[in-house]
Amino acid sequence: MWVRDALLTGCILMVPLSGCSDGIESQAPPPPPQDLSATSDQLDPGDGAPLVVYLGDSLAAGLGLAEEEAFPALVEGLLRREGIVIRTVNAGVSGDTSAGGLSRLNWLLRQSPAVVVVELGANDGLRGLEPEMTEHNLRQIVEQCLAAGAGVLLVGMKVPPNYGGDYARRFEEVYPRLANELGVALMPFLLEDVAADPALNLGDGIHPNAAGQQRIAANIVPYLKEILGALEK
Repeated sequence: MWVRDALLTGCILMVPLSGCSDGIESQAPPPPPQDLSATSDQLDPGDGAPLVVYLGDSLAAGLGLAEEEAFPALVEGLLRREGIVIRTVNAGVSGDTSAGGLSRLNWLLRQSPAVVVVELGANDGLRGLEPEMTEHNLRQIVEQCLAAGAGVLLVGMKVPPNYGGDYARRFEEVYPRLANELGVALMPFLLEDVAADPALNLGDGIHPNAAGQQRIAANIVPYLKEILGALEK
């Protein structure tokens, strides 16, 4: 299993997850995503539909893609196909760290989200920040979301083995520990079945292309369905 994880993570997170990577705009455009929108004019989200906010970095922002090709928009479309209507705010910011996400959380919570998807920490790892600091920031984010009455989906991330086995282990352990201690849902690895697959990533080998974003969206949907269902009860 460690060998498999090493192969998966060895090709990701090698440069900051931001809009500064050379050559991203010069890559051939990825194939268009499937139409994940509702097939009729029904399912109008309206103001009463639960709001799902994605607090993340360039992976959530969909670097190099149109807004509708990023996984937050695709998740909304997939849920609509199942008759589950939500509103979505994609608050992914390229290059953002856990500290950056914490600094802008209050404004997002004023929107009264039903669920906050916390997709942060990758850039912390890239910069070699101490996992304890990342954990502190993520803990503050999750606790504030819960205090505001929002459900939370915490999304895990990994760093490549060249950061050192001890650092990689300490970093990865942050997410399940927080999820367990704070009682929130955990998606263990955002890029599961996407990382290191050239067919699912842009030319930089880091950021998912349209097809990769679709795979991520499909992986997230079961977690969100469970959280939304629990909130209804």
